[in-house]
Amino acid sequence: MNDSISAFGHPAISPDGTYLYFASDMPGGSGGKDIWRVNIKERKGSLENLGEQINTVGDDDFPYVRSDSLLYFSSNGHPGLGGLDFFRATLQPDGSWKVENMGMPMNSCADDFGITYGQGESGFLSSNRGDARGYDHIYSFVLPDLKITISGYVLDKDEEPVPNAVIRIVGDDGTIQKEVARTDGSFKFPLQRGVSYVMMAGAKGYLNAKQEFTADNAEEDADYAIDFILSSINKPNVIDNIYYDFDKATLRPESKAALDSLVNILKENPNITIEMASHTDRWGTDAYNLDLSHRRAKSVVDYLIAAGITEDRLQYQGYGESRPKRVTKRIARLFPQFKEGDLLDEKFIETLSDEDQEAADQVNRRTEFQVLSVDYQMY
Repeated sequence: MNDSISAFGHPAISPDGTYLYFASDMPGGSGGKDIWRVNIKERKGSLENLGEQINTVGDDDFPYVRSDSLLYFSSNGHPGLGGLDFFRATLQPDGSWKVENMGMPMNSCADDFGITYGQGESGFLSSNRGDARGYDHIYSFVLPDLKITISGYVLDKDEEPVPNAVIRIVGDDGTIQKEVARTDGSFKFPLQRGVSYVMMAGAKGYLNAKQEFTADNAEEDADYAIDFILSSINKPNVIDNIYYDFDKATLRPESKAALDSLVNILKENPNITIEMASHTDRWGTDAYNLDLSHRRAKSVVDYLIAAGITEDRLQYQGYGESRPKRVTKRIARLFPQFKEGDLLDEKFIETLSDEDQEAADQVNRRTEFQVLSVDYQMY
């Protein structure tokens, strides 16, 4: 390109040797100096302006390409601390750039430019900070080697570790990680500051579960905690915190959070069908308890349908007092007066104190779902 008027400078080669990045005020930019790149592996080259996410009406200059998806540059057009500031641009999976000011102490109220990295988080930069005459100086820097992680457990609803659970984590910076949980259900992943993640856990015999998380920008070590509770395909799953009006099938408002959690499970696992079941305690006649539990199970199904779950994925059934609960590890933790494996039937409950009888009745009054099929509309 023959151009005797425009200025060109600060060339930087991408690590894979494909692109030459540079700054120029040539025509076709956003104003001031823009950052451009050209494919130097193509015979004729392909000139490309990096666009308005990188370039501004001010000066965008001094590109430094650390990896194929990580670009550093200086700008006085993006919001900053004054003069030229350092910015870090991360290429997103959709081809857009996420631009972040690197903040203090990397930036100052003066001009900060010409960053280059050496080993790890150390390198050199130029700045005229602290010099009343405005002269430029070279500074070395070492950024703290932050250790940011997220860890937790994959458990079933009885708080038992899920065997061979697989956890996947995808960041909006394009990173993808995968890990098999340890024998105790634990897992751990390294994170990057300011990145949003989608996490998915799954295992054979269990429904998938998804969570979303964003690591903050704090300049400090951090270990975030997040657990996955997977629902079993092969046994009933109790839904905690579902409440009804006394002696009625009307759902109380405080049940909404638990019901919405069930809606999410069904949306995240669109190929399953379920049976909603309701159980009562031992008080009342068999016929009355069957009818009450049947109406309560129907109330939950009606809520799910209203929330957008297709009706033919749902069945409901009331079991009255016919299926007393067997104490699980989780129930034994919440109610230590019971031992894991105890069956809370009427014969057992009658041997207990009045206080423990009420606790056993509370455990038996429950709403749960059982997966019926896992191939809904798959064929």
